[in-house]
Amino acid sequence: MMTDPTDPGPTDPGKSRLRHLPLITIAIVATLGAVLLRDTLSFETLQTHRATLLAYRDAHYALSVLGFMAAYVAIVAFSLPGATVATLTGGFLFATWPGTLFNVSAATIGATLIFLAARWGLGARLAARMQAGEGRVPRLKRAIDENQWSALFLIRLVPAVPFFVANLLPALVGVPLHRYVISTFLGIIPGGLVYTSVGAGLGAVFARGESPDLGIIFEPQILLPILGLSALAALPILIKALRRRRGVSDAI
Repeated sequence: MMTDPTDPGPTDPGKSRLRHLPLITIAIVATLGAVLLRDTLSFETLQTHRATLLAYRDAHYALSVLGFMAAYVAIVAFSLPGATVATLTGGFLFATWPGTLFNVSAATIGATLIFLAARWGLGARLAARMQAGEGRVPRLKRAIDENQWSALFLIRLVPAVPFFVANLLPALVGVPLHRYVISTFLGIIPGGLVYTSVGAGLGAVFARGESPDLGIIFEPQILLPILGLSALAALPILIKALRRRRGVSDAI
């Protein structure tokens, strides 16, 4: 007897609860982190402990890199407050290069952990039900499937899309893991590069007793190139839409 590969099949209640455990854990840790770490993972904390961090980096560079990336992965994976400060710290400790590489790699690993937790707990079954359903939902699912690469790059490049949403949404619509990882790594490079470079200049900012300009990404010289990349990512979607409309018009 043939089986439908999109059919999630019967579920065991115990296994179903186990599948939700990673997402539940992330939600609990994220809630606790928002309450307990809100004032800990901050720019002020980095400013206070900057000398200690620099001294440790100089004495134990490899361990500093590993420890920093592990902390960054945890911040992203559990949606803890302080992701922007972590990016600044990567630039402050390791300069724009290789700080950008460390930041982008750690953020991608953390985002992938959220993606896997969401897909294991909800995504696979939800995507299967969307595919097997009727009406607008499966049409929306097919539209997303037809433009996955473009859509994935768009949600990473557009600054208005929250990072947490960009981590979860692809898992809920059945995006393959390799596409998610590649688009996440490449898509966050522009923003990561900007904030890492700001972090690399924190020494001078600290010396002046000022705070970094985190709104720099919305400056025209920064925002316009990112929006240009977003437009390139959206171009295949627009072309497909125009071709589809032209095909409908020709048929009429």
